[in-house]
Amino acid sequence: MSIPVAIVGAGQAGLSVSWFLTREGVEHVLLEASTTAHEWTDRRWDNFTLVTPNWHCRLPGYAYDGDDPDGFMTRDEVAAWLAGYAASFDPPVREHTPVTLLTEREGGGFVLTLGGPAGDEVLEAEHVVLATGGYHLPIVPPFAAAIDPSIAQVHSADYRNAAQLPPGEVLVVGSGQSGAQIAEDLHLEGRAVHLALGDAPRVARTYRGRDCMTWLAEMGLYDTPVQQYPGGRAAREKTNHYVTGRDGGRDIDLRQFAVEGMRLYGLMSGAEGTRLLFEPTVASALDSADAVYNSICRDIDAYIEREGIAAPPGASYEPVWAPDHEPRLLDLAQAGITSIVWGIGYRPDYRWVKVGVFDGAAAPTHTRGVTSVPGLYFLGLPWMHTWGSGRFAGIARDAEHVFRCIVGARRPAAAER
Repeated sequence: MSIPVAIVGAGQAGLSVSWFLTREGVEHVLLEASTTAHEWTDRRWDNFTLVTPNWHCRLPGYAYDGDDPDGFMTRDEVAAWLAGYAASFDPPVREHTPVTLLTEREGGGFVLTLGGPAGDEVLEAEHVVLATGGYHLPIVPPFAAAIDPSIAQVHSADYRNAAQLPPGEVLVVGSGQSGAQIAEDLHLEGRAVHLALGDAPRVARTYRGRDCMTWLAEMGLYDTPVQQYPGGRAAREKTNHYVTGRDGGRDIDLRQFAVEGMRLYGLMSGAEGTRLLFEPTVASALDSADAVYNSICRDIDAYIEREGIAAPPGASYEPVWAPDHEPRLLDLAQAGITSIVWGIGYRPDYRWVKVGVFDGAAAPTHTRGVTSVPGLYFLGLPWMHTWGSGRFAGIARDAEHVFRCIVGARRPAAAER
């Protein structure tokens, strides 16, 4: 069987390029290993909310139209919104159809090996869009295997709620968006929480009368190509700022959590049995996160002044707590810790893609989703083109660019026939 375009992945990125192809009348198929947009229910905890305001939720031909544009949809609301998007144009999705191998076809195009209940199947395509995102394999450090088996371990991808964990205190490792929000979730549920910090920055939820992300969008930061950012493409390695949309949205202040009893540690560096080791980085991690927080506020101040915008006065964040010592050792048994939640991210997994479009670290190489191999594209990657690429607000633009590249490549070939 042969088809003009195959899209691997039926999340928001795959659906977006499918919308353009459907409108143009280009035959295509979306190949989904699970179910459409399943990541929103399968890899989000019960109390998850978006950290971007609802008005950011814009996909091709479909935008949030609810009564709370400045609010933050819950996990289930996002899933329902995406289900509504798929229903709005009936994309040709084949669910429960994983792609197990992608190779180049002699003379151009690609060969995809598909798995499924009926066994392997081969599909050929002129163009392939890899829209599986960049978060595939949950990261757990090698020394996790050396931790006493009596300690329950779960990755943030599999965390659902506090009741899922055994009674006792909980260690959350990682202070990026997932780690910080899960630590808050457990804290609000009354669990005693220990948090091992990484180097993630943070941002104010609101500043000078508006959501910070609304200010940043107005300032054009989500529309600036990655090449124009300081450090250029290195921006793709940046960790997202931690903040939350829970209960209408608020800051996540780890120092305030410490005031309320949460125990903070530096970067986790080793483990054996019930004994864990940490680097003395609590103070530096907190100071660095606060510096970014205040820097973003100063950028907003400068924008307000430059544009002559009337806004309430602003103020710098002042620390409410500072560590008086840096804990280097933690005995889980002595502390009463019975579970660990790993929130240190994911790594991509493209081992099934046997096409030479990866660098020495197995990361995709592309320019705005277009690879050096004609007909092969990526879509939905963080910082694929702009800061907005990994957010609902930027997907439509990226999907349209990939779509136009596909159509532009097909028209000369059609003319020759």
